[in-house]
Amino acid sequence: MRPVSLLELASYLPGEPVETEYFLRYRPESADGESAVNPMFKAPDRRHHVSRDETPADMMEKAALCLGERIGRETLRGVDVVLTNTLLPEVPFTGPGAEVAHRLGIRGDWVLDAHNGGCGSFVHLLRMAQALIGSGQAQSALLLNVQNCGGPVMTQPEVRKLPEAAIPGDGCAAAYVAASDESPVLGIHIANHGEYTRDCGLALADGRKYWEPGTSQMHVGFTPDRVADIVERGNRLVPEVVLALCGQLRLTTGDLDLLITNQPSRMFLKQWQERLAIGPDRHLDTFDRFGNLFGAAVPITLDHGIREGRVRDGSLIMLAGFAHAGDFAGAAAVRWRAGGG
Repeated sequence: MRPVSLLELASYLPGEPVETEYFLRYRPESADGESAVNPMFKAPDRRHHVSRDETPADMMEKAALCLGERIGRETLRGVDVVLTNTLLPEVPFTGPGAEVAHRLGIRGDWVLDAHNGGCGSFVHLLRMAQALIGSGQAQSALLLNVQNCGGPVMTQPEVRKLPEAAIPGDGCAAAYVAASDESPVLGIHIANHGEYTRDCGLALADGRKYWEPGTSQMHVGFTPDRVADIVERGNRLVPEVVLALCGQLRLTTGDLDLLITNQPSRMFLKQWQERLAIGPDRHLDTFDRFGNLFGAAVPITLDHGIREGRVRDGSLIMLAGFAHAGDFAGAAAVRWRAGGG
């Protein structure tokens, strides 16, 4: 299989930052502020919210155009593969991939909207790109991750009272992957746990299906009596896939220059650092700036790390995350801009 490289990234964050005070003002008077909140739902300092009428395709186009400024518009238009993941699809029947490809003038043979992968979906998309490009079926790919439930869902009048409403932020990342040994993907390890799928999903107070008429407001919820189990899964799954991939590549976590994960909460970030013996200086953290960006967190955090000078050429970086209540986890190792061409 020929070498495949993650060559460039760009990101888009909608609107002005929304401070946590916005949510606190709506908390019931009986709530004892942040101190009473489960550690999994401790709020970030701020986050960005997408507006009601800004679609996933709009966000993807903006991130992709920024990417095009970095790699060249002709290179962007020439990709063979468009891979997308959207947390909250705008319409029930189709993903935004074909629309985005049309807007960008891309005529590639492959357009795939991958709905699974959740907060680990960037690794999932990278794995698909590696398979298609490495096997010679494509030369390059555009990867697009959208998180868009913060503004539309978490600011609803009833939902915004919940402690978990303050966690998500919105944003989109675009990444360019191609046949190259310049910034090679060294390996990818994934784990699927279908037994956990039903522990996270849409929650409606009146128990109706989302397509049935009613007035209750939809939000993302966890099976109440399994929150402690879900926390332990998240604490465990990311270190498991990282260590498994390190073993396959004959590395230790001490060999890693940087760890970039999804950003669900401070608690998870701290646990992963401790379990992998990686200090905060080697684990990029954007939680307090952007909140939980779900599947877009890994590429957006990496993009901002690059722009801020925290990702040096030649760095060995580990990208990792887990999804939903633990049904998916994945890790990918990349030697960032090691050379070649």
